[in-house]
Amino acid sequence: MSDLGYRFDLTAEEMPTQWYNILADLPYEIPRDISLKNNSEKQKMVMQVPMELIRQSMGKQRYVDIPDEVLSAYRQWRPSTLVRAVALEKALDTPARIYYKYEGNNISGSHKLTTAIAQVYYYKKAGVKRVTTGTGAGQWGSALSVACKMFGLECLVFMVGISYKQKPYRKILMKMNGAEIYSSPSEITEAGRKFLALNADAKGNIALAIAEAIEATTTDNSTRFCIGSGEPYSILHQTLIGLEAKLQMQKAGDYPDFVVGCLGAGSNFGGLTFPFLQDRLVGDSKVRCISVEPASCPKLTRGEYRYDFTDSSGVTPMEKMYTLGHDYVTPDIHAGGLRYHATSKLVSAIYHHGDIEAVAYQQREVFKSGVLFSQTEGIIPAPESAHAVHGAIELALAAKENNEAKVILVGISGHGHFDMSAYESYLAGELDDVNITDRQIRDSLDKIPDVSALLDQ
Repeated sequence: MSDLGYRFDLTAEEMPTQWYNILADLPYEIPRDISLKNNSEKQKMVMQVPMELIRQSMGKQRYVDIPDEVLSAYRQWRPSTLVRAVALEKALDTPARIYYKYEGNNISGSHKLTTAIAQVYYYKKAGVKRVTTGTGAGQWGSALSVACKMFGLECLVFMVGISYKQKPYRKILMKMNGAEIYSSPSEITEAGRKFLALNADAKGNIALAIAEAIEATTTDNSTRFCIGSGEPYSILHQTLIGLEAKLQMQKAGDYPDFVVGCLGAGSNFGGLTFPFLQDRLVGDSKVRCISVEPASCPKLTRGEYRYDFTDSSGVTPMEKMYTLGHDYVTPDIHAGGLRYHATSKLVSAIYHHGDIEAVAYQQREVFKSGVLFSQTEGIIPAPESAHAVHGAIELALAAKENNEAKVILVGISGHGHFDMSAYESYLAGELDDVNITDRQIRDSLDKIPDVSALLDQ
């Protein structure tokens, strides 16, 4: 153990100045996207994203320089801290050493600001005046609104309806930063109106919010769609988290046997784990990277690896990924950031080739672990982060049973101060576990178009 104690910080000068691109080290290719639309429609979707971000998604340069303007914005809160969770270790009576990387120390409250700033920088550089997005629990919408305010862009957000009601303070944060925000499904888009016609009490999902945001770009030439997670460039930006953590683990004189992160579309999990996975890919370590997802939205653990749409409208090009189907109706769990029907094509391919692992847990056991983490470490984890905490606790208890001094690194992707209603429900015994049947998943998967004929073109 280093003489620095239990907190391992980097100075601003020690912060990495490049992002890590895992495509440079993968021994396999990521399956190409395909489109059911005509070429002009596909080109329209591609042009939503600045060319620099497209190049970052496809290139194989191992390290990508972070622009000075982005680095300057990062230094408002980065590098983020890494802490050894000694109090949690004692509470579990485990020989394991648990470290956590905390990403809740910025105005948006989560890791999302790391890619929001980078993306908005590139959108502004491309001449875009307004960006629009869909957001689940509101972390991405909050982060994007903050980044837009920094760089002088307008921001339009469609927030999943159930989170719009459950998490009012994220709405306020977005409005403080000048964002225009709607509950999804909304009455201002055809996709929203169509959904409401089928179910007037619809609580929404992230795929629908994304569909509404994409539709909004068709009525305003100055507006472009911006996605917070899943795309390779978003994960690329988030690798700054893992790169910092590697340097901090060196200061601690330790190296993880396990790196654990919660999994929605993939930016938090990939951002933390990919720099460590690089060591495994090149043969320098046997680190195990474990994703934790909700049992009610089990993309990797129960989904299928196949082509699907990234939104519910069927407008986007199809990506090969682990999915429950773009029509999957996500249960009303509190971990809104994990309610996405699929997982990044990049994370999916890596999982398909056996280089990462996946587990899924019910929300009551997840919140129990979140409360324990708060009691011992003094940080209330967001419901999403509490999934990673629970995964780490399960590993620590296994280490105790086997009397093994394993090293566990867990990502705390954000704080739960805007999620206290969720903890209130848990403490009151009002939080229900959700059991998804195979039939529910099958019914959703069967609605995905068969694209096998297009793969030979």
